Amino acid sequence: MEHFDVAIVGYGPAGATLAHLLAACGLKTLVLEREAAHYHLPRAVHFDAEVMRAFQWIGIADEMAAKTHRHPGMQFVDRDGKILLDWPRPQGEGPQAWNANYRFHQPDLEELLRDRLADRPEVTVRTRCDVFNIDDQGDKVELRYEDMTKGKVHHVSASYVVGCDGARSLIRRYIESDMEDYGFHERWLVVDVILNEDKPSLGDHSIQYCVPERPATYVRTPGMRRRWEITVLPEETSHDISKPERVWELLSDWLKPEEAELERTAVYTFHSLVAEDWREGRLLLAGDACHQTPPFMGQGMCAGTRDVVNLYWKLALICKGLVTGEAAERLLDTYESERKPNAAEYIKTAVRLGGLINTVGTEEALRAALPSADGSARMESIAPPIGPGLGDGSDKAGRLFGQPRMSDGSRMDDVFPHAFVVVAEAGLVEGLDLPEGVGLVTTDTSNAADHLARLGARATVLRPDRHTLGGADTRAELEALITRILPSPLQPSSETQQPEMA
Repeated sequence: MEHFDVAIVGYGPAGATLAHLLAACGLKTLVLEREAAHYHLPRAVHFDAEVMRAFQWIGIADEMAAKTHRHPGMQFVDRDGKILLDWPRPQGEGPQAWNANYRFHQPDLEELLRDRLADRPEVTVRTRCDVFNIDDQGDKVELRYEDMTKGKVHHVSASYVVGCDGARSLIRRYIESDMEDYGFHERWLVVDVILNEDKPSLGDHSIQYCVPERPATYVRTPGMRRRWEITVLPEETSHDISKPERVWELLSDWLKPEEAELERTAVYTFHSLVAEDWREGRLLLAGDACHQTPPFMGQGMCAGTRDVVNLYWKLALICKGLVTGEAAERLLDTYESERKPNAAEYIKTAVRLGGLINTVGTEEALRAALPSADGSARMESIAPPIGPGLGDGSDKAGRLFGQPRMSDGSRMDDVFPHAFVVVAEAGLVEGLDLPEGVGLVTTDTSNAADHLARLGARATVLRPDRHTLGGADTRAELEALITRILPSPLQPSSETQQPEMA
């Protein structure tokens, strides 16, 4: 029977990104996807600097950046166009060494991910393959799937299976995980159009129209594409509101039929759900399989990318035998304990925003919930830490750290890919011996001082996913942090068990 280190069920952005990251660590990876090709119409339209940094690791960031539109921010307005809330997005390169936010066309991303994956010999991709049975046997997982092009059933095995198979996840059913519900369930009509010629009056900002009887959102996407998301009222049927004549009626405040063509219309029910269990034995969940969010934060695809960035290097350490036994179990348990609170915080914030948008007296509600010094409402992007896991338990653990620029202008992650990295004031690490494979970035060799100042520490240790193990202000504190470093996921496979995690 053919055996793989990891089998990924689902070939959307989360599954494809995970396959790239596992391949970079040398893992033999299988991707099984029911559909023949990626979905050719728009779906997700936003990702942030944290996601672009992951794309940097897999070698598609520069090419993807050329296909995006920079995002100046979101404005919340009333029916007369008065701004109720401003949510600006920083412009130019930010702490992650990329722009803060990007608007994109999802088929562009999926095509790029898949094209580049063809260059990775560690990855086998099989499309038109429908997985129908999963058997976790304790030491491996056996999968059965049908090759629908030939009507033939195949058996394969993998050390671990990751379900990136969406909201109706088969893998979640095998785990038998219920979903924690945060109370948001609304139908919205999503309309994507292609303009016949540019219409500058629509603007580059995303606009949230706070009209309680029918909230709506406008999104500027790359090229001539534009999107509207419009609330569907309880008495309206999904079929009727999706008819072209009704769609154009709803768009009439912004656009005439002769100005654009409808590319796609679909009614979605937006949910706010988080899986109670993200792992059972050798089965794990990522992306929409374990969390679903309303769209108001633009964090749906971002959350799935964060999942696989947290998971890939842990799977690599375990599959290579670099972390074994009880230490391996504890390491895998940190995936849920770290990611679940972070994902839940984004979803709860999106639910709160959705509630404010739908509120009668929205202006007063926004001012009360999101006050600024001048009495208006103002919002800033959130960056919640990950939950308890590998860190030292301090408030400086689990923070996403920026990406210093080295003295020659290169980005840190290009110099030390997939490695643990010590970032410190130069004087604090003089003569310090580091474990093999651990990178060192100092204030003498980079602009790390700015990043350390944001953390509020003189030194830190970064994991391969660029979250902190903690902060240090003394040599002794830094040496204590260094004892928490695990082997590099790029290290060759080992039969020798490493010291167990603290």
